[in-house]
Amino acid sequence: MRSKSQSLLVRQIALHAVLAPLALIWLFPLWMMFVFSTMPDNGIFNPEIVLWPSTNFVENFKNLQADTDFIGAMVISIGVALIYTALSVMLTSMAGWALARYRFVGRSIVIAIILGTITLPFSVVVIPQFIMVAREFKLANTWVALIVPPLFNSLGVLFMRQSFSMMPGELFDAARVEGVKEWQIFLRIALPLARPTMAALAIILFLHSWNNYLWPLLINSRPGMMTAPVALGTLIGLTKVSWGGIMAGAVLLTAPILVVFVALQRHFIAGIAAGAIK
Repeated sequence: MRSKSQSLLVRQIALHAVLAPLALIWLFPLWMMFVFSTMPDNGIFNPEIVLWPSTNFVENFKNLQADTDFIGAMVISIGVALIYTALSVMLTSMAGWALARYRFVGRSIVIAIILGTITLPFSVVVIPQFIMVAREFKLANTWVALIVPPLFNSLGVLFMRQSFSMMPGELFDAARVEGVKEWQIFLRIALPLARPTMAALAIILFLHSWNNYLWPLLINSRPGMMTAPVALGTLIGLTKVSWGGIMAGAVLLTAPILVVFVALQRHFIAGIAAGAIK
């Protein structure tokens, strides 16, 4: 037993010795982004390598706010990302439940079509989608245009279908025998069991909405409806680029993602591990 514990300790030390430098390599760009956000524009391009923060973050943020109303853009981005994530998780869960637990004509065709849509780049559908939303439905510069068109997520549907397929069918059959209705089985039995998968999917969808740049740029032309990534992109001008403001905005854009991941980390790892086991 002692030799086994010593062997386990050696393996853990070796594993941490390998992973610690990799973690530092991943964290170093984030740290330098924070360092640059605290420096003036002329300090960012200083030939000397600076690894410690300066004192110019507040000034950079003031310039960023004056140029873009970044706080308002952050509020819009947070609202859009939260609403989009909640609605998309629910819709993909319902679609995944139907594809996993119901047998109907054309089911395999539907799954094949969903798989096929994953291979389509967004640039293929962005122009028809823009024409339909902006010209036909007159929804440009609205929250509906930001949230509704990207709601259907093929990867999310397949992700939830896989989760529901892993659950024992006898559990749902027993509930039906007891007289439980289908929507109650879905809401009260299936969804609680799929909570880790839903948490992992929520992180992915939130990140997708939070980083979405092209669609909000196309569908919104009013400054008051800009999301944070679009507002940050306006700092890059033809003659002047506010690098300090860009770095400060990048830090503020990164913070919510880290908070969401840390809050749901346990569920995210459990959801990914469940899919890997299957």
